[in-house]
Amino acid sequence: MSPLGSKPAPATAVHLTPGALVPSATPGAASGPEHVEVPTHYDAVLLSGFGGPEGQPDVIPFLRNVTRGRGIPDERLEEVAHHYRHFGGVSPINDHNRELRAALEARLAQRGLPLAVIWGNRNWTPYLNDAVAEAFQRGFTRLLAIPTSAYSSYSSCRQYREDWADALEDTGLADQVTIDKVRPFFNHPGFVQPFIEGVRDAIAAAEADGVASGDLEVLFCTHSIPTADAALSGGGGAYAEQHRAVAAYVMEQVAPEVAWQLVYQSRSGPPQQPWLEPDVNDAIGELRGRRGVILVPVGFVSDHMEVMWDLDTEAVETATEAGLWVRRTPTPGIHPAFVDALADLVAERIEGRPAGQRAAVTALGPWFDVCRPGCCENKRLGFKPAVAGLAP
Repeated sequence: MSPLGSKPAPATAVHLTPGALVPSATPGAASGPEHVEVPTHYDAVLLSGFGGPEGQPDVIPFLRNVTRGRGIPDERLEEVAHHYRHFGGVSPINDHNRELRAALEARLAQRGLPLAVIWGNRNWTPYLNDAVAEAFQRGFTRLLAIPTSAYSSYSSCRQYREDWADALEDTGLADQVTIDKVRPFFNHPGFVQPFIEGVRDAIAAAEADGVASGDLEVLFCTHSIPTADAALSGGGGAYAEQHRAVAAYVMEQVAPEVAWQLVYQSRSGPPQQPWLEPDVNDAIGELRGRRGVILVPVGFVSDHMEVMWDLDTEAVETATEAGLWVRRTPTPGIHPAFVDALADLVAERIEGRPAGQRAAVTALGPWFDVCRPGCCENKRLGFKPAVAGLAP
């Protein structure tokens, strides 16, 4: 096992019980159904975050974890580090997850589901292997994982599944602890509601400041990913499709007449590698006939560096320089509707709720509980051991 407080090494294998198709899964998920519609007992929830530094000394070690295996020298990491250093080396993501853990545990208890919520991160303390070890020490062997990402892609779904496999192998608990995951929750009404409220409030604020709704452009912002990964997400193009569906639903509820578009941010990687576009700053620069812009961080669960730097700093600066009124709407954070949505995702798995009775506000319907074969492949890295899905 890795030393306490260290990111685990990549897993070399996964544990399959006899007859199972999904590794380290509960019996209802082990055969790989699209939706698990049998009641399932869980001992605890594994709230799984990306992680972030909590001081200047943490920044480079954190970024080494994020980019592990890519051979990026510290000099290049410093190009990103200055975003964190601008805010004292502290990402707000860990405090947000502490708040979310407490809020979710309380809401589960209110709903008659008094499950412990154990928090672990992919790239900083507390790490996922530490969280799995803690769960086992407390007698919890059936975990339902909630990644703090709502959509289907390699970085927002499969990479979490790989890191859970890493944690199970690192702790030596792959044959004793099961980890299922909730479905991608991009279109659960409780996740979408904070964005509806945010856009409505921003339009009202613009009008109060003399900017008519017809003079606004709403930019739904999410993390860019390589186009090759996007094409393979969720079985084929799901990442962009899911975002567009949510954005369209939000605008239908709030202001169907207001112009909007889906834009991307936080691009990284070599310049010759195609990533999803347009970039939010480019989109702002190309606006014509607009007096104001609303930035909606629809791809993010909570405020963190990509929101604070790429939107609140760079995109707001771009809009201001262009002479545009600008407002960034809130992320879900611990909005009561969002916390209740996460509790509902837990409840539907405990109940074995049929797919047709699950909450979903777009035509895409409730996404899969158990990831499909090859789902969200990363062509550059290939398939690595992963749980909560069918091989590969």
